[in-house]
Amino acid sequence: MTSPPRIVLASSSAYRKALLARIGLDCPAISPDIDENALQNEAPAATALRLAETKARKIAGQETASLIIGSDQVAVLGNQLIGKPGTHAAAVRQLQAMSGETVVFHTALCLLNAATGAVQLVNVPTTVRFRALDTGQIERYLRHDQPYDCAGSARIEALGIALVERLESDDPTALIGLPLIALVTMLQKEGVRIP
Repeated sequence: MTSPPRIVLASSSAYRKALLARIGLDCPAISPDIDENALQNEAPAATALRLAETKARKIAGQETASLIIGSDQVAVLGNQLIGKPGTHAAAVRQLQAMSGETVVFHTALCLLNAATGAVQLVNVPTTVRFRALDTGQIERYLRHDQPYDCAGSARIEALGIALVERLESDDPTALIGLPLIALVTMLQKEGVRIP
């Protein structure tokens, strides 16, 4: 019986690492350090899929016998991409714009078998309807969660859930940044059984 392949997360995200721990995977995480900007006229889902695969391929160059997990999330309000705010002021602007609106989060997942070159790639969209938020709610929320490294300025796995009126998705973990239902299916195709 052969040993299971090494699994590597192509990310520096603590959120994705924590999600992997939920399904019993304690694998190394390596930051892929790529340009995460959308290409001109690129659809949001296409951007997320391209970046997830690019991250996995970047790490595959140094992890040539591993299964590489790449993931990326792109949020869109109407036709406007919403990234990580980085600052308090930018987070306030994002939440004001999303107040009472619907935002689609495209979470792409890539599983790359670096040894065989086999690629599995999927996008798991999540539609989120935000509550109407006043300035006080936004400020209190930002002081509590400080979600400056989260696309859309809302940490859904924490107090950010209170900002949401409803959401629709095939995988509740997709919104946090790594769709575990899809990942377990992909890993099973590569012979990795969870649990």
